[in-house]
Amino acid sequence: MTTQRMPALFLGHGSPMNVLEDNTYTRAWHALGESLPRPKAILAVSAHWFTRGTAVTAMENPRTIHDFGGFPQALFDKRYPAPGSPDLAKRVQELLSPVNVMADTSEWGFDHGTWGVLIKMYPDADIPVIQLSIDGTQPPEYHYELGQKLAVLRDEGVMIVASGNVVHNLRMVKWDGNGEPYPWAIAFEKYVKDNLSWKGEAKDHPLVKFMEHEGGALSNPSPDHYLPLLYVLGAWDGAEPITQPTDGIVMGSLSMLSVQVG
Repeated sequence: MTTQRMPALFLGHGSPMNVLEDNTYTRAWHALGESLPRPKAILAVSAHWFTRGTAVTAMENPRTIHDFGGFPQALFDKRYPAPGSPDLAKRVQELLSPVNVMADTSEWGFDHGTWGVLIKMYPDADIPVIQLSIDGTQPPEYHYELGQKLAVLRDEGVMIVASGNVVHNLRMVKWDGNGEPYPWAIAFEKYVKDNLSWKGEAKDHPLVKFMEHEGGALSNPSPDHYLPLLYVLGAWDGAEPITQPTDGIVMGSLSMLSVQVG
C-alpha cells in the first residue's frame, strides 16, 4: 500500500492570541486541517525553540508550553495533549546524520509556535507530533539543507509544519491600532513571495541569502522567525505547486504569510 505524499507547510503564526480568536488566519489554518490529507504524524519546526545545537522531542507525552506573558488566563488554560513519537524522533536523527541531533525526553514539548497553529488545524490533538529545534549557531543554508534531508518523511505519511513569521519586528509593532504596514515590510514580504519557487543550489537561493535584501535586517532583527520557512522550501521537489494559504502584514511589522508545498 502506498502512502499519499504529505504537504509541507510554513504558517505565519503571529500573536498567541490567535489561539483564542476566530479570524481570517485561524479559519485558514482550520481549513487546511479539514482539506489536506490526514498525516500519520507531524514534524513541527517552531521559531520558539531556538537552540545551540539541534534537538528533537522524543517523549511519549510532550507538555504544552506557555512561553509568553501578559495574556488572558484563558490562553494559559489551553492545553494541546497530542502524543509524541519516540520512533519518529529516532527516524529524524537517522535522516539528519551526521548532524548530532539530541533526543530530548524531558525538557521541551510543544511551544506556542507549534500548538498555537495545530490547535486550529487538528483540535482533537489526536495526531502524534514531534518538534525539531532550530540551531541558532548555523547559517541559513544549513537549515535549508536539513529540509532537503527531511523531505523523505513526506512520503512516509509525515507532514512538516513549520511556524514563524517572515517579517517579525516586535520593536516596531504598531500597538495604537494603525496597522498600516511599513514599506520595508511590504517589500520584504513581496521578495519572499517572488522567490518561493526559485531553483538552484542552496547557497545561491535568494531566500537563503535573505539578509542581503535591503529590508532583511529590519524585517528580521533576529532570524528565528524566518528560518522555519527554509525547512519547508528545502522539502520542495522542484515540481510541486507552491501556494500561499494566507498573507498580509498586521500591526505594521508582522507578516502572516503562509506557504504550502504540495
